Amino acid sequence: MLETTAQTFNSNHPILSTHQKALAINLDLIRYGTFAEIGAGQEVARWFFKVGAAAGSISKSISAYDMAVSDAIYGRCKRYVSRERLQSMLDHEYSLNLERLRASRGDSTAFFAFADTVSARNFQGTNECHGWMGVKYQAHPRDEGSQIILHVRMLDHENGLQQEALGIVGVNLLYGAFFFHHKPDLLLESLRDNLRNERIEIDMIEFSGIEFRHVDNRVMSLRLVQMGLTGAAMFGPSGEVLQPSEVLRKRPVLVERGSFRPVTKVNIDMIDSARASFAAESDVQGDRIVELMEITMRNLLVKGKIDLSDFLARADVLAAAGKTVLISDYFEYYRLAAYLTRYTGEPIAVTMGAASLLDLFKEEYYLDLEGGILEAFGKLFTKNLRIYVYPLRDKSGLLRTVGTLEMPYEMGGLYSHMVARERIKPVAKFDENVLHIFSRDVLMLIKNNDSAWEDMVPREIAGTIKSRGFFGYREAEALEGALVQ
Repeated sequence: MLETTAQTFNSNHPILSTHQKALAINLDLIRYGTFAEIGAGQEVARWFFKVGAAAGSISKSISAYDMAVSDAIYGRCKRYVSRERLQSMLDHEYSLNLERLRASRGDSTAFFAFADTVSARNFQGTNECHGWMGVKYQAHPRDEGSQIILHVRMLDHENGLQQEALGIVGVNLLYGAFFFHHKPDLLLESLRDNLRNERIEIDMIEFSGIEFRHVDNRVMSLRLVQMGLTGAAMFGPSGEVLQPSEVLRKRPVLVERGSFRPVTKVNIDMIDSARASFAAESDVQGDRIVELMEITMRNLLVKGKIDLSDFLARADVLAAAGKTVLISDYFEYYRLAAYLTRYTGEPIAVTMGAASLLDLFKEEYYLDLEGGILEAFGKLFTKNLRIYVYPLRDKSGLLRTVGTLEMPYEMGGLYSHMVARERIKPVAKFDENVLHIFSRDVLMLIKNNDSAWEDMVPREIAGTIKSRGFFGYREAEALEGALVQ
């Protein structure tokens, strides 16, 4: 189940049945295109044939199951259920439609190519059930092309149910692309029409082309989590959306959770120190470590609703630091661990400050588990996971580390056990000169137009904040100028 912070948008759009959506597209005189589906059968095209009037919308329907046949049509690729294969299918079929039909009916027809490449449940039930799906299309006749691609995970346990769910998502995608392209949030929410979240997870979506030139795909990644379509989404430092399994597959993973409002020298030293310690482990290939800076939905919703400008400011300063961002609905660390171990069997590390480690041992966070904190820790540490703890200098000047941290008496035994088993470790090296820095203090200095904050963040972060006016910087400058006058 997804976390309770997932929100339903109050769009109040009328939810048509899958039959009604497919028929509406068939009866729309300007839509005409190709269906190319590999893996689970022609589950999407089937809807359009089933409801009738398919001759009005389908120029061709194809399933190239044999690898040699698929390669002959779309070119060779390393993996057949992949973004690469999906893109080659979309490009090829879309280009053929324009080449063959634009001269005869281009003035009155908006062409499209729908494609999916899927690995549905096999007979033995041993495979990963997922797929790539997309549409490349003209919103209007003679228009430039636009595109939506997404990655789905099928959660049903029967092949037939997975095929059914895929067909519904495909119809939803086409209907949304054709009729909701001017409202990306509504388009996104409509993808789950006539489906329960327990059947399909959409963990990546990317909008591109002329109709989506103003869409920020980082916001769309956030929306996937916010709407409960997935528990986590990911994007890279260039703003490109990433599919988790492609990034994490067979790779060691290091995660730092934070608010990153803004990114400080402590945030960078913490991830760097943890990486050095993690890479030194005998079972870790240091050059293959994937670093993730995680922002939880609970953190983004701390004021009751998401401030998109604030979210994008955090994303931009993390991008300036060259970091990959994970947005998750997994407040409890054991849920985060379960998510990561879905994609990799390699070691996983989480780095946190000493104060956050104390919070990890608070029983109040595990009241919903029958086994309480012991059950949570059993789930957290069941795989090859370790925690690297960054020290804290308290108000008295004492350095709090793994060895000197004062744990509540009732947690002392459990804590000692985890330390003895080396599931909780100190970072090997750290910069004592930055331990006094806290994001909340930096934020206050920015808002007070006190330039001392610039020494508390990396130079590239300071430049981004000043040039973009993030976190109240320009407002503080303007107020200071007004007071001087």
